[in-house]
Amino acid sequence: MTGAGVAARGRSAAGTCGTGGGGAGSGARGGGPEDRELLGRVFLARVFEPGDEAGGRWVRERGAPEVVRRLREGGRALPGVSEKRWAGLCARAGRADPGRDLAVARSAGARFVVPGTAEWPGQLDDLGDARPLGLWVRGGPSLRMWALRSVAVVGARACTEYGAHMAATLAAGLAERGWVVVSGGAYGIDGAAHRGALGAGGATAAVLACGVDRPYPPGHTALITRIAEQGLVVGELPPGDHPTPSRFILRNRVIAALTRGTVVVEAAHRSGSLVTARAARRLGRHVMGVPGPATSALSAGVHEMLRGDAVLVGDAAEVVELVGAMGELPPERRGPVLPTDLLESRTRQVLAGLPGRGTATAGEVALRAQTTQDDAVARLYELRALGYVERHGDGWKLTRQAMISVRGGRSPC
Repeated sequence: MTGAGVAARGRSAAGTCGTGGGGAGSGARGGGPEDRELLGRVFLARVFEPGDEAGGRWVRERGAPEVVRRLREGGRALPGVSEKRWAGLCARAGRADPGRDLAVARSAGARFVVPGTAEWPGQLDDLGDARPLGLWVRGGPSLRMWALRSVAVVGARACTEYGAHMAATLAAGLAERGWVVVSGGAYGIDGAAHRGALGAGGATAAVLACGVDRPYPPGHTALITRIAEQGLVVGELPPGDHPTPSRFILRNRVIAALTRGTVVVEAAHRSGSLVTARAARRLGRHVMGVPGPATSALSAGVHEMLRGDAVLVGDAAEVVELVGAMGELPPERRGPVLPTDLLESRTRQVLAGLPGRGTATAGEVALRAQTTQDDAVARLYELRALGYVERHGDGWKLTRQAMISVRGGRSPC
């Protein structure tokens, strides 16, 4: 399936939490249990930081509406947090306004997708209590459908030309094979991956560490807007929220969980991309790395991964071999076929017995080829008919054609 085909399939299966009739906006006006759960999760997304396991446990055990009630009342702390932290959560709860957040999201063309609905990607449940309370999504396709066939391509922000080229080429190849390319919308490798997928007419999704209504970094506003028009822009944080270093790190677990595997293209030892790779490994996803020069500090983190249990990949076909279905194998890799490769092995031995310069007698050739003189003579005449050798009196020598072919097959080392 092509990238365009994936997009069309996704649009036809859009979830019920969209901005239209059955979406998050209409949920704000209802009073049923599902609407209260939705509003509660929108409320709590403003209170809890991404990946808050204590909050996730409360929601799992008590339900979002009950957790909201306890926070609004500001009474005794729920188990697992200090009184000081509970006071901070209650203070944030006092400023939460789910109706306003839903209205802002609706005006930005975003919807709020929550667990248990048709558009929720089930693989995010692997995060346990660190699972997002919900995801804000801009774009027409179904997040769940796209996540089923997606690969993360991440790496250094301050990448080299080589890294940008490899990321764009990988992403384009994946998109052409019908895979959705997921990245973080950042400068460097992320941007190159998104552009590579878009340039191939394929599908891409950006997972942001801020509100989906405020593109970050600002220099990628046009790119993220284009992704929202042609693909998906996803984020945990409510509309208007800004990114912080910790939110970037926590965002990476969503990228890892959402996709079938993570490819790292250029990453230094302290790169945030390695956080994504480690999260993918913990979740049982495929972890892949694109090697770079041994002297490049930007590839040092990738090389360290490859010394562990990550898999080296060089193109999209090798990525698909890992993350795809059984039988999606890359083409066999082999070097060029030389004319001498077509010779019978003993004839090649006789050819190798001729000196690079000057002539040799049939007896000398037989000695070097470890055969009889009669066999050597017969094979020398065969080689002469093929244009590899010529006779000079009692001696034999290589022709220019043979010199080129033999040299082409020898290692320069």
